[in-house]
Amino acid sequence: MREFIRSRILSFKYAFQGWGYAMRTQRNVWIHSAIATLVFFVGMWLRLPARDWAVIILTAAMVFAAEFMNTAIEAVVDLATSEHHPLAKIGKDVGAAAVLVAALAAVLIGLLILGPPLLQKLTPLIPNFYLLITAH
Repeated sequence: MREFIRSRILSFKYAFQGWGYAMRTQRNVWIHSAIATLVFFVGMWLRLPARDWAVIILTAAMVFAAEFMNTAIEAVVDLATSEHHPLAKIGKDVGAAAVLVAALAAVLIGLLILGPPLLQKLTPLIPNFYLLITAH
């Protein structure tokens, strides 16, 4: 039992080391972190309901998971070969595409969830804002 608990603690340690590596070495992880932080603060300001928070949290997790998997793929490909191989390029490109799909989905989900309440909250603050956005 003691070994089981020790191995679980070590698995968390290794996961946090991986997270730390990605934060230190991957510029896009910083970009995702900054955007996620902004979304969380805007969500708190808008007082989003729990269901919206669940979707936002899952969406942010999806983007981070895709970015972490892409980083892992790149590291393994770099370990396997130092030469430019067409299959290595495909592996890296497809990993990057997964991040792109997750990030684009996150933008759309963010607009769908944050857009209407943000628009409702900002409309009274800016004179003629509604007229400005609805003008043809």
